[in-house]
Amino acid sequence: DREQIIRKLGAAGEQAEIEILGRGQGGTRLALLFSRNQEQEIRRTLGEAGFAPAGLKFHETPGEHVRKLKAQRQMLEEEEKILLEMIKRGAGQREKLCFLEDFCRGQEEKYRVLGELLQTSHAVFLSGFTPAKEGKKLCGELEKTFSCAAELEEIPEGEERPVLLENGSFSSPVEAVVESYGLPGRGEADPTRIMAFFYYFFFGLMLSDAGYGLVMAAVSGLVLKKFPKMEEKTRRTLKMFLYCGISSMVWGVLFGGYFGDVIPVVSETFFNRKVTVPALWFVPLRDPMKLLMFSFLFGLIHLFAGLAVKGFLLLRRKRYFDCLCEVGFWYMLLTGLVLMLLPSRMFAMAAGTDFHFPGWMTQLSKALAGTGAAGILLLAGRRKKNFGLRLALGIYELYGAAGWLSDVLSYARLLALGIATGVIASVINTMGAMMGDGILGGIAFALIFLTGHTMNLAINLLGAYVHTNRLQYVEFFGKFYQGQGKAFRPFSEDTNRYIKVKEEQ
Repeated sequence: DREQIIRKLGAAGEQAEIEILGRGQGGTRLALLFSRNQEQEIRRTLGEAGFAPAGLKFHETPGEHVRKLKAQRQMLEEEEKILLEMIKRGAGQREKLCFLEDFCRGQEEKYRVLGELLQTSHAVFLSGFTPAKEGKKLCGELEKTFSCAAELEEIPEGEERPVLLENGSFSSPVEAVVESYGLPGRGEADPTRIMAFFYYFFFGLMLSDAGYGLVMAAVSGLVLKKFPKMEEKTRRTLKMFLYCGISSMVWGVLFGGYFGDVIPVVSETFFNRKVTVPALWFVPLRDPMKLLMFSFLFGLIHLFAGLAVKGFLLLRRKRYFDCLCEVGFWYMLLTGLVLMLLPSRMFAMAAGTDFHFPGWMTQLSKALAGTGAAGILLLAGRRKKNFGLRLALGIYELYGAAGWLSDVLSYARLLALGIATGVIASVINTMGAMMGDGILGGIAFALIFLTGHTMNLAINLLGAYVHTNRLQYVEFFGKFYQGQGKAFRPFSEDTNRYIKVKEEQ
């Protein structure tokens, strides 16, 4: 500590100002102020104690250094004022500067591409990618416009090819969801079409309110109609929310959710007569276990669909034995385990219903599970020559069945978010009705209704979007999809930052 350092320095230490700046693994840091005639003695003593001088040199007093910094600060503040005035005077030129930046960016891209071309003073060799359906048209335009020869060729098997997604009106709105995960790589299929159905299905189930779905669909449709020339990515996003809103309306009608329970609350509070709109299926708040069981069922179907896509890709590449080992045996094992679980007491207690299978069905489920487990155990490591290593890989692969259980359990979020929407909406309606009927009660209800349901819609809309994406990315894509493809980005004028150009024919 400080007293020990003073004692070690002796008389020189008693006349010096010592401050301990800090301690750490690198040692103790000191700051000393002493007379010049004591410098050699203090340096020698501290050196013997293991201290080393810091590599800092000052040629001015602290007061002089502070005055210098204040002068620099004043100069910088004056320079800042001059620059701000220059920016204000150039405010009228902002659009021209934006145009200039976009133009320069386009020129930069142009000359970058020109620098990559094989060319002489008389000839240019140009190669690139184009969609197959546009190939003949492009060749015809090139030969008609320029003195050149153009020909088409298939991309070599081993060469990486860019990816351009093409889907119909129903699927294309969720292409951005696929792109954010990764485009299909070599040998993979575009999962957008099959994913689109599950995406709208789960999104609507998580929101599950006809009133909220109507608001989403109406706002999205109105914006799409009002601004027909909007950017394509924005258009697709709005169409995605339009379809998600329609899905939420369907689920809301099935569950009897119209801004929560606003219809019975309003009718009973302001008209002294309770009016209810019955659910076409059931009310989740009254029977949450039923929704939980169906959530697991929908999740299992979703996972099985992902496994089916993997099987399809293997069959397309004529890898029939791999399809049996990596897909067929898993179907046997999982189907057998599900059939064994359904008539069990544990499932009956959780679901509140009993399943009774005939004896042959019980034996079939055991045979399926046993055959699947044996196939995975013996053939998962089929490419290894060592039997012990092959068996170890089979055990490790068979342990993956626990991962399937966690995947199925993750679909419980369908129940959680679906019920959360209805519970919060019901609380908002109850709060709005606390003032009773009358003019003040009506005004209070309207304010609480608009504010509360707007916030509830925003929060649950975000939750449904995030968790629907998660179900696709983690559970569904994890069964068959890598997504390491490279996007097809044709050479064009890059003016997308400030200036939007849309060509209409």
